[in-house]
Amino acid sequence: MDLKSLKNSLVGDLYHDDLIKSIYATDASVYRMLPTAVAYPKSIDDLKLLIKFAKQNKTSLIPRTAGTSLAGQCVGEGIIVDVSKYLNAIVSFDKKNKTVTVQPGVVRDQLNNYLKPFGLFFGPNTSTSNRCMIGGMVGNNSSGTTSIKYGVTRDKVLVLETILSDGSVAVFKDLTKSQIQEKLQLNNLEGQIYRQLQSDLFNNDVKAEIIKHFPKPEIHRRNTGYAIDELVKDESFNICKLLSGSEGTLAFTTQITLQLDVLPLPNRIMVAMHFNSIKDCLNAVQPVMEHDLYTCEMMDKTILDLTKYNKTQQDNRFFIQGDPEAILMCEVRGATLEQAKQQANDLINLSKSNTASYAYPVLIADQIDKANNLRSAGLGLMGNMIGDKKAVACIEDTAVALPDLANYIADFTQLMANYNQKAVYYAHAGAGELHLRPILDLKQSDDVKLFRQITTDVAHLVKKYNGSFSGEHGDGIVRGEFVELMIGSNNYQLLRQIKSSFDPNNIFNPGKIVDAYPMDKNLRYQPDKEVPEITTLLDFSKSEGILREAEKCNGSGDCRKLPEFGGTMCPSYRATKNEKDTTRARANALREYLTNSDKNNKFNHTELKSVFDLCLSCKACASECPSSVDVASLKAEFLYQFQKENGVSIRTKVFAYNNKLNQIGRPLIGLTNFMFSNKITASLIKKTFGIAKRRSLPLLSSKTLDKVYQLTKNKNVNKEKLKTVYLFNDEFTNQLDANIGEDAIQLLQALNYDVILINNAESGRAFISKGLLDQAKKVAKKNVSLFKNIITENSPLIGIEPSAILTFKDEYPRLVEDKISAEAIAKNTFLIEAFLSNEIAIGNITSDQFTSEAQVIKFHGHCHQKAQSNQIYSFNVLNLPKNYKVTIIPSGCCGMAGSFGYEKEHYDISMQVGEQTLFPAVRKAPETTIISASGTSCRHQIKDGTQRIAYHPITILKNALL
Repeated sequence: MDLKSLKNSLVGDLYHDDLIKSIYATDASVYRMLPTAVAYPKSIDDLKLLIKFAKQNKTSLIPRTAGTSLAGQCVGEGIIVDVSKYLNAIVSFDKKNKTVTVQPGVVRDQLNNYLKPFGLFFGPNTSTSNRCMIGGMVGNNSSGTTSIKYGVTRDKVLVLETILSDGSVAVFKDLTKSQIQEKLQLNNLEGQIYRQLQSDLFNNDVKAEIIKHFPKPEIHRRNTGYAIDELVKDESFNICKLLSGSEGTLAFTTQITLQLDVLPLPNRIMVAMHFNSIKDCLNAVQPVMEHDLYTCEMMDKTILDLTKYNKTQQDNRFFIQGDPEAILMCEVRGATLEQAKQQANDLINLSKSNTASYAYPVLIADQIDKANNLRSAGLGLMGNMIGDKKAVACIEDTAVALPDLANYIADFTQLMANYNQKAVYYAHAGAGELHLRPILDLKQSDDVKLFRQITTDVAHLVKKYNGSFSGEHGDGIVRGEFVELMIGSNNYQLLRQIKSSFDPNNIFNPGKIVDAYPMDKNLRYQPDKEVPEITTLLDFSKSEGILREAEKCNGSGDCRKLPEFGGTMCPSYRATKNEKDTTRARANALREYLTNSDKNNKFNHTELKSVFDLCLSCKACASECPSSVDVASLKAEFLYQFQKENGVSIRTKVFAYNNKLNQIGRPLIGLTNFMFSNKITASLIKKTFGIAKRRSLPLLSSKTLDKVYQLTKNKNVNKEKLKTVYLFNDEFTNQLDANIGEDAIQLLQALNYDVILINNAESGRAFISKGLLDQAKKVAKKNVSLFKNIITENSPLIGIEPSAILTFKDEYPRLVEDKISAEAIAKNTFLIEAFLSNEIAIGNITSDQFTSEAQVIKFHGHCHQKAQSNQIYSFNVLNLPKNYKVTIIPSGCCGMAGSFGYEKEHYDISMQVGEQTLFPAVRKAPETTIISASGTSCRHQIKDGTQRIAYHPITILKNALL
C-alpha cells in the first residue's frame, strides 16, 4: 500500500504535500524533521490502518495533539498523526465517582469548562492549558503551577484504552493480583508485555537498582525515562503509570479515564514575599512549603526588570516594594475570605520567623491575576528577543528535592557563569523545579557546541543531586540521549527492553526517550548556513528583516486557543480546526520557503498563497502572540511580492481601488445604489467579480463627509475651545458612512472641540490588505506630508474607522522614508473613542452633558482596535451617560475582515467566524438592546448575519447629548 492508497482507505484525512509537511516539521522545540505525511484519523479503524501501514512500510507514527512540545516529541520522519481535529470527544462522565473518559484531542480547559457546573475539575494545569490536549498531557505527564496541590497527570490517569503495535486493542488499568495472573496467560502481545514486565522488574535486585538510580521519590515532578520506579511500588500495578510520560513511544492511546478533583476553594490570597538575594528566596521554599499552599511560584529580578518599561505592565507592578532580587508568590485558599486571610497571616508569621523576606504584600482576587500576568509577561518579553540569539529550551525544567534546591541553584549559577551565561530563575519553586534557559544562537556551530556542552554539564549536575533532568517537559530529543546517564546503564537497558516489548518494529515515535536522536542534530536551522537577505517594501528592520519576523514564532501554539477562551487569535483556525490555518503555520511556512527556496523571488510559491489564503489580517497575532509575530504584515508583503510575479486579479483591483470606484459612481449615485441593491443587477455584479451571492453590497451615502463638513464647519457656537482636533476623513466614512462622520463632527463641536478636516488622501487600508504596497506607500507619503507639521499633542489626529486611522500607527512608519515624521504623527493619532475616553479621564467631558435616560448596549470591538488600541475606550465612552448599561461582547473577529467576507470562496468561513460568539450574542439580545460596533465591516457583518442594525459608539453618544 502506498500513500495514495492509504489516503483513499482512511475515513479521515491524509496529506503528503510539501506545504503540510513543512508546517508539521517543527513543534515548539528547536528541532525540524520533515515528515513523510500528516494524518487526521477519525476512528479506531483509521488508527489501526495507520499502524498496519507503518509496519508494512517500515515507517513510523508520531502522535500529536496541539504540538506545543518543547523537547522535540512531536517531530519525526514518519507520519504525523494529529488527533486534535476529530478525536476530541468527551466520551462519558461519572459524577458519583468523579471520573471522566475522553478522547486524546480534548482540550484541557475545555474539559474543565464542561466539568465546572458539577463542581469538579482536572487538576494539572500547564501554561498552555487553553490549547493543550489531554492526550498530550498524558504522553508528557504534564503538571503545572498547582502540582504541589493536585499532583501531575500520571496521578490522575485511571484507565488507558490503547492500540498496540500489532494493531490489537489493549485496556490498561489498576489490576488485582488475580487479574494480573489472567493477563500473564494471554496469548497475544498484551500478554507478552505483562510477562516481560514481570520478568524484568520484579525481583529485589532490580528494585534496588531502580530505587538507587532513579530521581529521589519525593520529587513528584519527574519525567526521566519510563516510570518503572512507579511500577515497582508495592501498592498497585497499573501500566498507565508507565504509559504516562512515555511520549507516545509504547502504544497509541484512544481513550483516557481520569480521576477528578473537587474545585478549589473559592477565596484566594497571594503573599508575594520579597527577597534581597536568590539564595534567600530559595532557602525560604522548604519552610513555606510546610504551609498548605495552592501554588508556590518564583520570579527573579531579570523577569521583573523586563517589565519595568513595558507600558502595558505598569499597573501589574503595583505590589513590588523596593528592588527585590526575587519574589516568591505563595497562594493560599479558603472556603471563606476570613479563612484565606488567616492562612495568609499564618504564612506571613512563618515567613518572618523562618525566612529572610523583607516584604510581604498581600494580594487578593484580580490582584493575583495581575501578579501572575506580570510573571507571564516577563517570560514573554524574555522569549521575544530580536535577532538570532534566543532563550533555548534544553535545561529548562530540571527538578530536585526541596532540601537540595538552594545548593543546586548555587552550583547551577556558577556553571552558567563559566559559560558567560546569566541565569534566569522563574516558575515552580515549590515543586523544586525552576525554568532555566541559556541564550544561544543555534544558527552558529559554536553555539550548537555550547548547546550540547551546557546540557551535558547540567545533566551531570542534576545527577549529583539525584534529581530529574525533566520535571515536566519530557525527554524527547533534547534530553533523550541523557537518560542512561540519569538512571544508570542497567536501568536504561530495562527501558530499551520495555520499548522493544511494546513496539518491536519501532513504529511508535522513534528517537525519543530510548535510542534517541542526537540532541544537536536535526535542528530548526542549519548551522553556519548563509542567511538569505530578503528585500521587502515594508520595513521589517525592528525584527532585523522579514525572515526573522517569521522566525519569532517559537511554536507555543497560542493561536490554537478556542473562542470560549477569549481573544481573537486565530479566527480562521477557530473555524476550520486545521493547523494550516494557524498563525504558527503561516510563520513556519514563510520561514521554510524564504530559507530554502532556490527561486529569485522566494515568495513566489503557490504553497504560501494557500497558507495565507484564510488569514483575515485581524492583527490579533501582533498583540496576543507572546512573540508578537505580525502575520498581517507578513501577508501584505507576501501578496505584494507574489503579485509582482503573477499579476493582480481584476477582483483584487476592484477591492483595492474601491474608493476610486465609489468616487466614479457618486455623480450617478441613484443609479449606482440601484445597481447595488437591485436583486438582478447586484447578482450580475457579484457573479462578475466573484462576490458571494448571499452577501449584501454597501450603498453610497447621500453626501460625502467632505460635503457635510463644508456645511457644518462654521456652526461652532462656543468661542473658547478646549482643543483643536484634526478628524481624518477616511474613505469608508467619507463614501459609505458619512452620517457617522457627521455625528462625530456634531458631537465634538457640542463638547467644545474645534474640528478640522483637510483634503487628505485615503488611508490605504484596502491597498495594504490586497498587497498593493506601492499604491499604499504613495497615499501614506501624501498623508504624512500633509499632517507632519500640524499634528501635535495639542492638536491630535483622530479617526472614526479603526482599520483606517490605525494605519498611521502601524503601517505608515513601515511604508515611508520619513520615519521621524510618521512616528511623530503616530504618537498623536487616536481612535476617536480613545481620544474621548482620555478627555473624560481629565474632566473635559462629563456625564452631565448627556441624557439620564436608561439604555442597554452591547458592544463589539474591531479587531484592529483590540490589537492596536483598546476596546475599553469604546466601553468608557458608551458608559458616560449615567444610566447607560454597557457590556462588551466577548467576541473575537466578526469574520468580515474587509473584502474577505465578500469573496465567494471565503463567505462560509466568514460566517462561521461570526457564528462563534458574535452572532449568538446579538441574536440573544432583546430588540430594545442597542447593538454597537466601531468598524464598518463589523456593522455590515452583523447586519448580514443577524439582520440587526449596529450603531457606531459615536452615533449613540451624539444621540445622548442634552
